[in-house]
Amino acid sequence: MGGDPVDLSEMFIVRHTYKTRYFDNYLRQGKGNLGPGSLSHTATNTIARYGLMPEASYPGIRYDSPVHNHSELQGYIDALAAVPVKMKKMSPESEELVDALLDIYLGEVPETFVYMGKEYTPVSYAQHLGLDMGDYVEITSFTHHPYYSRVPVEIPDNWEHELYYNLPLDEFMAVADHALKNGYTIAWDGNISRDFSQQDGVATVPGSDPSEDEVNVTREIRQEWFQTFQTTDDHLMHVTGIANDQYGVKFYITKNSWGETGKYKGFVHMSENYFKARCIGYMVHKEGIPEQIRKKLGL
Repeated sequence: MGGDPVDLSEMFIVRHTYKTRYFDNYLRQGKGNLGPGSLSHTATNTIARYGLMPEASYPGIRYDSPVHNHSELQGYIDALAAVPVKMKKMSPESEELVDALLDIYLGEVPETFVYMGKEYTPVSYAQHLGLDMGDYVEITSFTHHPYYSRVPVEIPDNWEHELYYNLPLDEFMAVADHALKNGYTIAWDGNISRDFSQQDGVATVPGSDPSEDEVNVTREIRQEWFQTFQTTDDHLMHVTGIANDQYGVKFYITKNSWGETGKYKGFVHMSENYFKARCIGYMVHKEGIPEQIRKKLGL
């Protein structure tokens, strides 16, 4: 957006997400998704409701570890969440307990904080940054839903029942390319359990025929792999640009969240076919969408 770089607190969002999921799990009679990780809209929904904080004001780590590690916290969350389900009642004490647990592990959230000499609340700070979560939309491409409409994506992490804009596969890819070529990045959600190497810094879809470098992914193949659970939702990454190899083959420059690991220090080159096959959906700023496609979607 042209503003100064800021280091935002991820754990501020994580904390509020834990609270939301805790109650969602209760309403689902213990069958909710309490585990770490979620979808892009979980972050934007949280920001829209609760705001943002700088990392310095809420680092979100109060336990004996140099890095974020929620394995112990998660065990206590799971144990606490089972009690109201068993009792069939979400008592005020139960909510106080989970707040106290999050205070112990992540720290208490200050009502106000000072940043660059000015006092803010989390909501006023988000407003100060000029961020409008309504500017961000999620795009998908599946044949079992009508195109050019908002549709549910049937994956466990979509516990918030958010709707995605469904596009034909060629336009699904055209939006990504247009955004990346016009100064926007995208939040990529999909599957990295197959043919993905952080160490080598590459993700492709190898063909079964030795003469075929990659599978030519069509909408039919994409749909089949989704419906047979060969493509599932297990990770989110940040696609920041497009590159071509020495043969002119297109790759998407993708930043993972595992630190500066692998051949390209945290980045992976994802082939176009891999993107087509393994991406469940992505979030993009609506101004990164070509005008003619925006009109079709009513944006």
